Amino acid sequence: MTLDTQPELHQDATRWTVRCQHVDARQLHFSCSSCRNDRMVPMKSRHLSTVISASPDAVYAFAAAPENLPKWAAGLAEAAAEVREDQLVVASPMGEVTVKFVPPNDFGVLDHEVTLPTGAVVANPLRVLTHPDGAEVVFTLRQLDLSDDDFDRDAAMVEADLARLKSILENKPA
Repeated sequence: MTLDTQPELHQDATRWTVRCQHVDARQLHFSCSSCRNDRMVPMKSRHLSTVISASPDAVYAFAAAPENLPKWAAGLAEAAAEVREDQLVVASPMGEVTVKFVPPNDFGVLDHEVTLPTGAVVANPLRVLTHPDGAEVVFTLRQLDLSDDDFDRDAAMVEADLARLKSILENKPA
């Protein structure tokens, strides 16, 4: 398939983004400037979660604190985060990355964008929800341009991070 149209610029509340005119709610188009080949590919998502026997407020406060990232989010932060303006700069398994969280809120939303060493930006939805047994932490992992093996590896790292968060907040060894 060859496209005769150009991507459009769209502005949301905080930034300009490029959006292909061929994107719909179920698929990403991979033939635009940021795309990999000339075909339509469904985007896979995986919702990874854990239930923690602690209040949602306590889980949110701990997970949102930059100094706690290396304690529980080893897939993201290997060492203490440095705060630069409204972003965190951390050493990660991928190299130095910047992380920008949504502003603090009362809804348990910890969504964040990670800017990789390549300059690519990955949006990561993360929620702390009320659960009958305490709090449920849900991370949405999107495959985008990863191979199935890389997607599975990333899912395992997120699951390990969530298990570590649970262990810390429930005061149990990992």
